[in-house]
Amino acid sequence: MFVSDASVPRSGRPRILARPEASILHADLDSFYASVEQRDDPRLRGKPVIVGGGVVLAASYEAKAFGVRTPMNGGQARRLCPHAIVVPPRMSAYAEASKAVFEIFRDTTPVVEGISIDEAFLDVGGLRRIAGEPVAIATRLRAQVRDRVGLPISVGIARTKFLAKVAGAVAKPDGLRLVPPDGELEFLHPLPVERLWGVGDVTARTLHEHGITRVGQLAELGEPPLRAILGPAAARHLYALSWARDPRRVETGRRRRSIGAQRALGRGHRPPDEIEAYLHGLTDRLGRRLRAADRVCRTVVLRLRFDDFTRATRSHTLAEATDHTETILFAARALLTGAMPLIRERGLTLIGLALTNLDDADTVQLSLPFEARDTDTLDATLDDLRERFGSAAVTRAALLNRGEGVSVPLLPD
Repeated sequence: MFVSDASVPRSGRPRILARPEASILHADLDSFYASVEQRDDPRLRGKPVIVGGGVVLAASYEAKAFGVRTPMNGGQARRLCPHAIVVPPRMSAYAEASKAVFEIFRDTTPVVEGISIDEAFLDVGGLRRIAGEPVAIATRLRAQVRDRVGLPISVGIARTKFLAKVAGAVAKPDGLRLVPPDGELEFLHPLPVERLWGVGDVTARTLHEHGITRVGQLAELGEPPLRAILGPAAARHLYALSWARDPRRVETGRRRRSIGAQRALGRGHRPPDEIEAYLHGLTDRLGRRLRAADRVCRTVVLRLRFDDFTRATRSHTLAEATDHTETILFAARALLTGAMPLIRERGLTLIGLALTNLDDADTVQLSLPFEARDTDTLDATLDDLRERFGSAAVTRAALLNRGEGVSVPLLPD
């Protein structure tokens, strides 16, 4: 349980303290896609493996040793590691492996919060009498994942979700790391500021320009000076994390707040009609997922990555929440049209689409006249055909000979 300290710091906000014991586990499969490939093909074991061609979807630790990272351009990755073995992605195999691992998670504790198909938080605080100490539980979990699924997994253990995740990252590959309550700051403060949630390239560069490279330096600086550097919201968030304050609990049954899909295009010129065709494919894919989960969205977000590796985001909020593909596509095409001058100037290597502000379809207020949502529509018919005969059974003419692209497996909504 999280409680407020009776003392109040200078900021005027009550100090948040975590549970007294380290009992939150962060479990993360190591180089997931690449590990599945090495598991299924003994010839790949111990070799540098890259999953994906035009863009790196995953890299084994042998490839990472040469500087290969995701989502790096495939050509750049092969220049860094010329002897790497490149294999095409097998999304169905990864989805099956994820399902097996999550069964082990749920056998370990009923309190599991999935983050993605290859990582989750587990709360084992109430299992001491029946399952032992958290370290013993984590040790058994790792052994079961190795024995039953054949994959390496790293686990971090701490009082908070943030520290557990950082501990798991430090433990990689294939390791276990406990951060005891009395050793949290000793563990956290020497780490680079990039370990803090919310510190990306831009924030890290800003902090480095002010001589702040370690978490301990940020903690010592104090929130008011940090506010002048990063703004009030980011300062408050990062300062709390730098002192290991994270009041969030492991939550189960949460539905995702957004869904997204993207397509890597590689380097080279792409005509506007080809880019728009890929946008159509992404919209179709997300529309199917939205309706399959019985959700509706309010906001459409276009994400772009350019030849110089810079990114841009454009969004539009609809007047009413919808799961109608053509409505979503109309908004997405308007965003793409507005971004075309930037695309022509910088080139495009990746296009992505996200639907946010999701809600359950049955909670949306009906418009006059009050009629139930029509289930006998073109969207519903196409969804049924693709469900029965595969996603490629019906496709837009613009996508012929181009395909839908890789569809990344997701946790069930």
